[in-house]
Amino acid sequence: MNTNLSILPKMLASNPALAFMAARSFWAKFKAKNIDYHLYNGKTKELSLVSFRITPLCNKRCVMCGQWGKTGIYNGMDMKEESAKVLPLNYYKKFIDELEDIKPALYVWGGEPFLYPGFMDLARYMAEKCPVFSVNTNWTFLEEEAERIVRDQWAALFVSLDGLEEINDQVRGKGTYRKVISGIRAVNAEKQRQHSAQPFVGIVTAVSNVNYLYLEEFARSVHDLGLSWHIINLGTYTNDALGEKHTAFMKEHFNVNAVWWKGIANGYNEDIDGLRFAEILARVQKIRNGYPIITVPVIKAGKMNTYYSGLDTLIRDRCICPWVHVNIDYNGDVHFCGDYPDHVIGNLKDDSFFNIYNNAKAVQFRNVLKRSPNGI
Repeated sequence: MNTNLSILPKMLASNPALAFMAARSFWAKFKAKNIDYHLYNGKTKELSLVSFRITPLCNKRCVMCGQWGKTGIYNGMDMKEESAKVLPLNYYKKFIDELEDIKPALYVWGGEPFLYPGFMDLARYMAEKCPVFSVNTNWTFLEEEAERIVRDQWAALFVSLDGLEEINDQVRGKGTYRKVISGIRAVNAEKQRQHSAQPFVGIVTAVSNVNYLYLEEFARSVHDLGLSWHIINLGTYTNDALGEKHTAFMKEHFNVNAVWWKGIANGYNEDIDGLRFAEILARVQKIRNGYPIITVPVIKAGKMNTYYSGLDTLIRDRCICPWVHVNIDYNGDVHFCGDYPDHVIGNLKDDSFFNIYNNAKAVQFRNVLKRSPNGI
């Protein structure tokens, strides 16, 4: 299967400086996995990626979403109250200034990131300071902001698209498929008008029991969109039994009340025939659309059934994200996992980032993770 490294040749051909910085991020991850993980007793000297859940707000209700879907964690919450907690622009700028010397890759998502007040101004600042700057979006504002997106030289756009029109709209809402296509075409037209290679534009397909059988037809259908990649996200799923074990573990080791697992215990993995899906993926990987089709995570075909049906069986390698990757939540909380942000190691309102990144809570989390062969 293709990995993230497969996007580098296209980047190298159109923007060598950007490709170099992306390669540096991959190298930082390699070093963290092979050196920092083993030698520094829970601390790390690497940081290749910073992710920002910049707002909890979203204008879509995608069925499998852990935030706003069937069992989404935000359902029933007071969004007026949560919106008041959103980190102001000046805190983000101060944080980005701290990162300027090392220039990690930046990945902004939400919710829907365009709903953050002043988002386009913040995006320009981020792209100037850390050129490997990318945004994951549901398409809503692409046509409206295409000229500025290209002018401000974002590195990449990850646009959610889960299948052909009928399937995608079943997952993400009626009319979304056509809007995504229009948005991508608008950005590509603006790139041509401004004679720019950036942003690289790709789609992200989240696998669920709604769309997996139709993935091959869909992958072939988007060949003419001018994409730089197609990422097939296998999805993150759990169930109530595992969630309760996770809650007990987090309470015992960190005195944390872990609740975020409930958002992805939604059943959209159920009835996925892993063996059949592995055959579909094998055919998809042979499609030659002129850009890489990347599966995240990379799972061997023989273990695909276990991935979706045997959730209590560990089939992936150890997690090294806390040694190289950090997440910033919309309220300034710093944590290590976008899907499980229950354990907070600090807040940007209270301390500088690099004081937080290797503080006692961060070291404890990394060391507990190392000692837990079945994960946490």
